[in-house]
Amino acid sequence: MAEVLIISGAGDYADPWHPFAATSARLAEVITSYGHRVEVSGTVEETLRSVSERQLLVINIGNPSTPRPVPIMVEIQQALLAHLAGGGGLLAMHVSATSFTTMPRWPEILGGHWVRGTTMHPPLDEARIRLRPGPHPIAGDAVEIAVLDERYSYLDVRDDVEVLGEHTYEGARHPMIWAREQGPGRIVYDGLGHDARSYDSPGHLALLGRAVAWLTGEGA
Repeated sequence: MAEVLIISGAGDYADPWHPFAATSARLAEVITSYGHRVEVSGTVEETLRSVSERQLLVINIGNPSTPRPVPIMVEIQQALLAHLAGGGGLLAMHVSATSFTTMPRWPEILGGHWVRGTTMHPPLDEARIRLRPGPHPIAGDAVEIAVLDERYSYLDVRDDVEVLGEHTYEGARHPMIWAREQGPGRIVYDGLGHDARSYDSPGHLALLGRAVAWLTGEGA
């Protein structure tokens, strides 16, 4: 059993478009069902600056309308890097790719980010996310996920990630789910999860189960 901390968008990290309390509660329910102990915190910066020993951090937050002070972001960055250096796992959900804009290494840690003026999503719809086959433990046997969700498109994705899921939009394939390793630390970005309906998808739940197992060291 792993100790899991979900950082949920509240205060500066809430926005009018994403029901973070509901999605974080569903995530907590799902991860608890895998046999882990889960805590949810809405005090984003205070909690991240003093992260205790947890096997898995889950980031489910928005982007503050006013950029946060760089010294605070650097302090959180160091805490995240220390967590990964200690072999911890990091799962970042959906709109977290837009956040921490004043954290110098967040795009590197995450493996990609939302680029204002370039990245977008078509209207929320019944989406089909194609899963890439491969040896990665998260890949599984399914060929696609059917889910009611937003499809982030034109994200800036780094070369050192392993893309696990993508969708097709405007004739191009767009990575939405990926994994990367940083030393002994493991990171997964899951671009799904706009609202709680995303977690009604059996395919999404199966993918999350494999991701959590890999991030906590229970998968290969």
